[in-house]
Amino acid sequence: MTQASRFKMARGWAAAAALLVSGCGFHLEGRTPLPPRFASTYIDTVERDSDFNQGLRQALTNSGATLVAQAEGATAVIHVTRDQVEQRVLSVSSRNVPQEYEVTYHVRFSVNAADKELLASNEITAVRDYTFDETQVLAKQREGEILQAALARDLVALVMRRISSL
Repeated sequence: MTQASRFKMARGWAAAAALLVSGCGFHLEGRTPLPPRFASTYIDTVERDSDFNQGLRQALTNSGATLVAQAEGATAVIHVTRDQVEQRVLSVSSRNVPQEYEVTYHVRFSVNAADKELLASNEITAVRDYTFDETQVLAKQREGEILQAALARDLVALVMRRISSL
């Protein structure tokens, strides 16, 4: 077998594999296929700098949506009416020092397109807990921030799955 025929055969196998993978619904992580009505999307949110809003903007852009600055020119509008993080103490030591915290991230959103409600108001929540050590305050504070960002990413993934099914 010559070098050229091996190259043609390898190229044929690569094309067959690509067809197989695309036929099963495979898509790259973070790239959720969106319906055409989300080509030009506006995000109406109360918290512009939150982890959730930044993640949603990135996910929509990665999926091919163009984010617009005003609702008037948009083919779809995502209304985020609640974007809130809460933290509460789960347990304390005998000296009344917190030992464990619970972080809860709440998001409420709805979706409209062409003056029609596609998705009624939905509230989704993600909850995680972490331990606290008073001798490692800075590290534990950073752990809480990382956990909050992870919760926001989880909620963005949920919202993107719901949007892609519309």
